[in-house]
Amino acid sequence: MHMVRIGLLANPDAGLGGRLGLKGSDGQAELARSRGAEDRSGPRLKSMLEYFSKIHGGGQVDLEWVTSRGRMGTDWIPNEMEEAVIVEAHQSVGTTSASDTEDAVGAMVSSSIDLLVYSGGDGTTRDIVASLSKLDSSEIPVIGVPSGVKMHSGCFASSPKGAAEVLSSWINGDLLVSSTEVLDLDEDLYREGKWVVRLYAEAFSPNSPRWMQGSKELVQTESEDDVVVGLSEHIRESLVSEDHLIIWGSGGTLRAIGENNGFELTTLGIDATMGDEQEGTDLDESRILSILSSHDGPTTLLLSPMGGQGFLIGRGNLQLSPAVLESIGIDNILGVLTPAKLLTVRKLRIETGDEGLDERFASMRYMKVLQGYRTTRILPVSVD
Repeated sequence: MHMVRIGLLANPDAGLGGRLGLKGSDGQAELARSRGAEDRSGPRLKSMLEYFSKIHGGGQVDLEWVTSRGRMGTDWIPNEMEEAVIVEAHQSVGTTSASDTEDAVGAMVSSSIDLLVYSGGDGTTRDIVASLSKLDSSEIPVIGVPSGVKMHSGCFASSPKGAAEVLSSWINGDLLVSSTEVLDLDEDLYREGKWVVRLYAEAFSPNSPRWMQGSKELVQTESEDDVVVGLSEHIRESLVSEDHLIIWGSGGTLRAIGENNGFELTTLGIDATMGDEQEGTDLDESRILSILSSHDGPTTLLLSPMGGQGFLIGRGNLQLSPAVLESIGIDNILGVLTPAKLLTVRKLRIETGDEGLDERFASMRYMKVLQGYRTTRILPVSVD
């Protein structure tokens, strides 16, 4: 029987800046850690492996895990895998960088891995795919455990559990491999509020519409000005009042609605307004919690789902932590999207990072979204 060799790699710095509103972790890890950021990537890889150990019918028989000793690998292998065969093909010490990723991928390819599971964001994906290309090994499929601040590439699973489902199905021969896009943002421009995404390469991943997220789509149309005006009027009439706190999510639609109501919102951050006053701009998790704790009146969180992928929570808005969402109340969340974006969004995908909170979203089954002046529709909620 063929021994399946799975590469296992974590970018330990991925996702550190999310709750701090840093928009990414490229070159920001030291700053994020100095401000109290906690590991995100490694624990999510561990969570994936724990779930895989529960669901994979074949257990660890005929599996070998090829990984890096330390924070890029073995530190995150759970107790459930104590009987697994672990091959330490690489070792890293101290601060890691893209060169460590390249070295680790090289060691794994030399160990004849059949597939590579990694935990990180779009930057990690680029480094891995570039390394595979240099080694003439681009045919090795990859599965991304979504752990960065931004994840636009199509080779990410929808969640750590989703990654475990995909891996198990692929090992069992139930999924074919197909080509998908590797995208990334220019982080310097991203921090300035500009959305500049580029197609860097293609990668191979197991094809699972259920568990793989697909790549982000930028939905643009010149014919929806009237729709945005209508959305702006509806929000002004129903939400803008002296005692009503509005937390504004990211995205061009909400920025335009805010401008129509006299607010200067960030395109890629989280903002807060009450009445005609701006309470905060480009807020991190702690500032959002502070504003919420000092407010006694009604609160509404406005969110616009990501085109193509449909993520409402869990992509690009990590400032909206489980603690923030609990404070706001999940019944006080309102999705906002235009008819053009509705063409690419069939369900609202949620991944809060908290299993209990995800279950509460799942129990809702449907959420209301605003699509025009006094016009709403109901979309199903998807929690993987």
